[in-house]
Amino acid sequence: MNTQMLLEQYGPRESMEYDVVIVGGGPAGLSSAIRLKQLAAERGRELSVCVLEKGSEIGAHILSGAVMDPRALNELIPDWKAQGAPLDVAVTEDRFLFLSQRGAKQVPNWLLPNNFKNHGNYVVSLGNVTRWLGQKAEELGVEIFAGFPAAEVLYGEDGEVRGVATGNMGIGKNGEPGGSFQLGMELHAKYTLFAEGARGHLGRELMDRFQLRRNADPQVYGLGIKELWEIDPAKHKPGLVIHTAGWPLDRDTYGGSFLYHLDNNQVVVGFVVGLGYANPYLSPFEEFQRYKTHPSIRAFLEGGKRVSYGARAIAAGGLMSLPELVFPGGALIGCEAGFLNASRIKGSHAAIATGKMAAQAAFDAIASGRQHDVLADYPEAFDRSWLKEELHRARNFKQWMSRGLRVGTIMVGLEQKLLGGRVPWTLHHKHADHETLLPASQCEPIAYPKPDGKLTFDRLSSVFLSNANHEENQPAHLTLKRATTPININLAQYDGPETRFCPAGVYEFREQELVINAQNCVHCKTCDIKDPTQNIVWVTPEGGGGPNYPNM
Repeated sequence: MNTQMLLEQYGPRESMEYDVVIVGGGPAGLSSAIRLKQLAAERGRELSVCVLEKGSEIGAHILSGAVMDPRALNELIPDWKAQGAPLDVAVTEDRFLFLSQRGAKQVPNWLLPNNFKNHGNYVVSLGNVTRWLGQKAEELGVEIFAGFPAAEVLYGEDGEVRGVATGNMGIGKNGEPGGSFQLGMELHAKYTLFAEGARGHLGRELMDRFQLRRNADPQVYGLGIKELWEIDPAKHKPGLVIHTAGWPLDRDTYGGSFLYHLDNNQVVVGFVVGLGYANPYLSPFEEFQRYKTHPSIRAFLEGGKRVSYGARAIAAGGLMSLPELVFPGGALIGCEAGFLNASRIKGSHAAIATGKMAAQAAFDAIASGRQHDVLADYPEAFDRSWLKEELHRARNFKQWMSRGLRVGTIMVGLEQKLLGGRVPWTLHHKHADHETLLPASQCEPIAYPKPDGKLTFDRLSSVFLSNANHEENQPAHLTLKRATTPININLAQYDGPETRFCPAGVYEFREQELVINAQNCVHCKTCDIKDPTQNIVWVTPEGGGGPNYPNM
């Protein structure tokens, strides 16, 4: 039963009015909410601000490396240290390694470009930083509704965005309302800011409706897979930051790893695979497991204990893949738009900065009596910002690295180390990630070793550590446009890549049928991105569903 039929039978929906509604309780959304309230206090105005977060609590769905550049946080909350922000572990050492199957060559630090240097940055749990930002927002009077995903954009008579509606509750697997059915609620706003993270499902709708990508390169993505470990105290070096390139990926596949030492004898270890890879037999999850067996990585983890697991797609296209940021009634901020500096493997500072810029534009518009128009001041502020300059210097990074490790290393070294990113040429992405898979008949299968249960693991035991949970009696939030496509095209031509590109064991083929185990989903969005037929569409599950990441 579709929304219109439900409204006819059970409607109308209840509604609430706000000055600004923000979709997504990550660093971008919360920073925007904080800045709006700061501006209201400075100007002596009342301003109502609401944040909708699909996770069960703020931070539940946040997954990042993460080494955090505090520059944007310094601007948003200058006394963050005195206020107890959980940035406690300063980076003490950078190491960059090129891996072969058995060996490793460390790049001398004097040869590293600035984008690989982290002096002045902090190793953090971005989930914990986000929880702290949520507390700061609530202290300022922001209303935060966790467990309430925004499922629908609301439009006015002239096509402008006027808010969002939360998802309906109590819909059964058959699509019919059950005994606990509740209609979603409408949240109306003068301006709505979208901060869903990479590949946000409402963001996709808005980009299509307002043709926001008409002047941008295709967005390209990486899949980041991460584990949190407790290791032997004798091996622990708080503030040590290690990045690698090379093995286990071949030279033509973009990717790399990170291993960061937190406090309390904890390290985070992760692997990023560019989703533009060609071989349908490649499994990012299995590549990550292989990576941990390298002697340079195994040495830290052996004897330790895996604590948590998660995965998330990251928007890696950079400056040339940014869409237009504004449309009547709203704006895209943070990773929703693609504000990630892939060369630095950092996006949280960009999320905070863009949330702050959009907040200023929305506040000024409301203060001048405007509503539902285009917030032109936001992209103009970005064009004048240090963030635009930073992303411009790094604009060719992903393009070069996608041409292979050898060419990418040479050209990134030339651009970033010798020329400081100030080059007269600009490269462009020409293909979306779903267009790059070759037919299985043209590729060699990859034989991955079985997990040992100590250093390497299978998908299901990993998903267990993500604390993923979805109400069982609800429609699958991983939907198919055409039910026959997985068998007739994906299995027939590509040997079922869904079973390999998903890091959570959601997809399996049984007796010529694609089975979707939606309860395993960790909301990484990889299937929505990499499916070669673009037949899989991720939509919001019932409120609070998904992973619950601790300290990630």
